[in-house]
Amino acid sequence: MGKDKLRKFAEVSTFKNVVQLDAGKEYKGKWGQEFFKNDKPLILELACGKGEYTVNLAKLFPEKNFIGIDYKGNRIWRGAKTALEEGIDNVGFLRIQIETILEHFEKGEVSEIWITFPDPQPQDSREKKRLTNPVFLERYKEILVPQGIMHLKTDNDGFFAYTLEQIELQSLPVLKETKDLYHSDLVDEVLSIKTYYEKKYLAEDKNINYVQWKFAK
Repeated sequence: MGKDKLRKFAEVSTFKNVVQLDAGKEYKGKWGQEFFKNDKPLILELACGKGEYTVNLAKLFPEKNFIGIDYKGNRIWRGAKTALEEGIDNVGFLRIQIETILEHFEKGEVSEIWITFPDPQPQDSREKKRLTNPVFLERYKEILVPQGIMHLKTDNDGFFAYTLEQIELQSLPVLKETKDLYHSDLVDEVLSIKTYYEKKYLAEDKNINYVQWKFAK
């Protein structure tokens, strides 16, 4: 690990808006009450990277709470630092493996989940790592409120097709869907938020896929 990554990793451990690993288990079922000190709806961004979506959603919706989740502390550092510098107090970050999400959130504690440009894990042998495989979907369903909303943005057409297949296999209601977001009538100020990776993909003239769905209860 380079010196800059080490510096960020060390610094992020001092941020009041970052919770790491097992410390997050103490907030299970109590994120609103004990972390945010309010009862606003809770929205997660999974594999949040630098946290651009988490922070910008928090700016747009001060009436909601947001948590960006990623395992790489040096990435979380950017979003967490921005939130601290700008005084955005309805956003936090949780450094965990997403596989452990049920250990950190109670049943029905989350209102919405965003997945923005995750690693598509294209190899067949890596299917279990895809964030929209059936095992992960069951975990999301567990922590979401009834009729809780899921969002996916990705440049990877294969991963998008895989996700649509899983949604169809589970007969989940699709609310919005496009294979070319920025040439569709769906784009708005929320979907126009761009991550570091999305900007790179758009510069390469890649299409951006988006789907919004919910879990029928």
